[in-house]
Amino acid sequence: MTRRLRIGVQLQPQHADYPQIRDAVRRAEDLGVDVIFNWDHFFPLYGDPDGKHFECWTMLGAWAEQTSRVEIGALVTCNSYRNPELLADMARTVDHISGGRLILGIGAGWFEKDYDQFGYEFGTAGSRIADLASALPRIKERWVRSNPAPTREIPVLVGGGGERKTLRVVAEHADAWHSFGDVDTLVRKSAILDEHGEAVGRDTGTLVERSIGVQAPPSEVADALVDAGVTLFTVGASGPDYDLSLAEQWVAWRDAQG
Repeated sequence: MTRRLRIGVQLQPQHADYPQIRDAVRRAEDLGVDVIFNWDHFFPLYGDPDGKHFECWTMLGAWAEQTSRVEIGALVTCNSYRNPELLADMARTVDHISGGRLILGIGAGWFEKDYDQFGYEFGTAGSRIADLASALPRIKERWVRSNPAPTREIPVLVGGGGERKTLRVVAEHADAWHSFGDVDTLVRKSAILDEHGEAVGRDTGTLVERSIGVQAPPSEVADALVDAGVTLFTVGASGPDYDLSLAEQWVAWRDAQG
């Protein structure tokens, strides 16, 4: 399978008023990015820890109405915060609102402040990954039973890098894998993912897209990442200004590839 190169922007919903976020969505779609992500937290991850912040899925519903071309999703939804059947129905609803442009990005969760402040059991990394592994089949089963059904097979992107457990979940359930780290880390863990794929009977080298966040211009990192199999490159931007100049460079690079 030959995948086209795609550029994403993660508009981090922190340190901004909502009109600034709405404007950033408009600018990102006009710029030509392929995917606009937010994230699923309840407090800023950097800067003022008690600064302005907005909720992920309410925002995705608004983005579904505001946009017309880009795919949208969370990078990534925390599995712990919502019952799997509820999350499936939320995703199906946003899928319909957007006309089939939702990506279900999901992970096991890690930001302890979210759990403590909102009353969720933090557990352990192992218990959270186990919960994710049990949730994904339930989500997919709820989609099968929904009326109306999703407009398409909603792609599932799993974020995380745990070699024994998380990558096994990716191999079993995901259409895309979002890696955290440098290119060497991605190459090593990508090979481990393919080993898990062999174990579960899926050709993850073909069926699972490689995704990564980028913080440098394409002239510095793109060749190595493409050689490593990455086809989805996502630039992060925080409020209040949402500087998209790096994303613009990546879009120009994508377009120059033909």
